[in-house]
Amino acid sequence: MQNNHHHQRQRRAVLAGGGALVLACCLPGMARAAGGAPIRVGASLPLTGPLAAVGGIHKIAAEVFIELINKRGGLLGRKVELVLLDDQSQPANARTLYERLVTSEKVDLLMGPYGTGAIIAAMGVAQRFGKLFIQSSLGDPNLAPYAMQFPALPLGPDPRIADTEVLLDAYASTPAPPKTIAFVTSKFPSALDLAKGGQEVAARRGLKTILSLEYEFGTRDFGGIAARIKDANPDLLWSGAIGLEASQLLDAMKRIDYQPPRQFHLFPAPGPTVANQNANGLTSLTWFEGHAPFSQYPGAAEFIALYTDRAKAAGLPWPQVDYQAAAEFAAWQILEAAATAVGRLDEPAMAAWLRKNQVQTVLGPRSFDGKFNSGAAATKIKQVQNGKWVTVWPASFRPQGAGFNAP
Repeated sequence: MQNNHHHQRQRRAVLAGGGALVLACCLPGMARAAGGAPIRVGASLPLTGPLAAVGGIHKIAAEVFIELINKRGGLLGRKVELVLLDDQSQPANARTLYERLVTSEKVDLLMGPYGTGAIIAAMGVAQRFGKLFIQSSLGDPNLAPYAMQFPALPLGPDPRIADTEVLLDAYASTPAPPKTIAFVTSKFPSALDLAKGGQEVAARRGLKTILSLEYEFGTRDFGGIAARIKDANPDLLWSGAIGLEASQLLDAMKRIDYQPPRQFHLFPAPGPTVANQNANGLTSLTWFEGHAPFSQYPGAAEFIALYTDRAKAAGLPWPQVDYQAAAEFAAWQILEAAATAVGRLDEPAMAAWLRKNQVQTVLGPRSFDGKFNSGAAATKIKQVQNGKWVTVWPASFRPQGAGFNAP
């Protein structure tokens, strides 16, 4: 009983935290004016726990989309309401919460959570109930055989290979490409899988792996790891860092007066990483940054402006748009496009339409053909340059006047 009361308080708090917009959607007058009861979309995000910083980014991006669509008259003439629950960064919680969203909350549609484990748990619930499932951040498409799931992020069908391929393509374009590489990674499932795929790519390209090291997700003391990297002294450090781990590793290497000549970090927290005084020249993956040509995609300029305002008001340490926010926003754009094209909330029909059609999103055009409905990969490389993230590869995505700073 106490747990039920907690869930009730939690739901009220999250709905209130979404701002006046979400509450206003519930008012009978507004619902009638919009053509009926609100369309309720259920989701969980890690609003507490080790992934909360990223969960907050996704929450604001979702709220921005809902504000914009409701200003346009809603979805199919009805206002949209987000029923958002906190999975506390625990995949097991996500499974329970998505069952609750379908059976008790009786939401009309689902939106995926953040994080590979939570997505897989929630996807199992969606499959059991035959629900459309659009998700924004699954790192391993092989884990998503469900025919009615659609990834917003354009990773392609095999990111474990493609991500390191594009990274090494970028460094191969420089005057002195790396010859040795060290793989140091969190055991976070997607990071570990991408590191193993990266080692295969490096071997095929003739790079010598001189260090392979794994550590537990949530590690904070990187002193020993930094010492191992310094001893190996690779031309390129491939770090499967998650969140604050990248900045913590940078600090640990600085304390022993060491910095790799080239370093890549997989999924770093964008704000703390770019603000770290030791981060200049560091590279990472990206699919969206707040500069041209990304800002020219449909809806991107409006999204960037509104998200930035909301993130500043919420006190986010990094109130700039990055690919995490853009992927969440794009997931909602995909949902809107499918419902609008079909003309009703018919989830099998919406899924069938998505498999055959292209959707214009802030991440660029998204198609869902091929294995795992993944479409083609559109992964890019960004670099910290003078306290800013700048897209550097492919060269066509660099902002005007920018280059790739590498030894």
